[in-house]
Amino acid sequence: MEAVLIDIDGVLTVSWRPLPGAVAAVSRLRDAGLKLALLTNTTSRTRASIAATLADAGFPIGVDDVLTAPALAAKYLAERYPGARCLLLNSGDIRADLEGVTLVGDRPDIVLVGGAGVEFDYQAVNEVFGYLQKGARLLALHRNLYWRTDEGLQLDTGAFLAGLEQAAGVTAEVIGKPAAAFFETALAGLRVDPSAALMVGDDIEADVLAAQRVGITGVLVRTGKYLPRTLRSASGTPDHVLGSIADVPSMLGLR
Repeated sequence: MEAVLIDIDGVLTVSWRPLPGAVAAVSRLRDAGLKLALLTNTTSRTRASIAATLADAGFPIGVDDVLTAPALAAKYLAERYPGARCLLLNSGDIRADLEGVTLVGDRPDIVLVGGAGVEFDYQAVNEVFGYLQKGARLLALHRNLYWRTDEGLQLDTGAFLAGLEQAAGVTAEVIGKPAAAFFETALAGLRVDPSAALMVGDDIEADVLAAQRVGITGVLVRTGKYLPRTLRSASGTPDHVLGSIADVPSMLGLR
């Protein structure tokens, strides 16, 4: 292995506090000379904020190690929908990572849906529904159904996205994980082939099986949003299942 791709929420941290052994594990991977990339669907913070928070917690991470769905969305929109007017529905300020995107408050060409939160009330979701009926395209930074916090599992964007798709008769274009482009962008940045990379995640579908479909070795960890029932009902089988990120260095034979 030349590179390790790692999900953040539920793998390295929960509510931005490090999970047991996570800092030491990432340090061992880095000391061994492996290339690292943190792939996250988190849409509540910018890349710079995420990197700073992780560094403050002791992780040997810089901003260039972090790839977020919003940052990828900026490139996606520039390439496929240049000049489009975008309405953003998201919990958290991610405008710094949407460089070059034209954000508007009404009459959008595209509705860009990010992470769910209190902003996803009836008025906001119904407004999006109205724009979709008028022909706006629906793009989503991810379609995760839930994530884990200190208070347990919390509903996420996918629960709202499914309703909007059904009601408006549209299908969202998903930019973040499990989109193949997310993993391919990370690999291109690291200059490694899929066969030389490992993906560690707590979401069996969006993190692990999606990575395996592009040729990356997948590792599911039993932390974060992991549930035994999701493993049993998954659309495929992970290459590896470990207790946590702390077990990855030993799996790779690192001392």
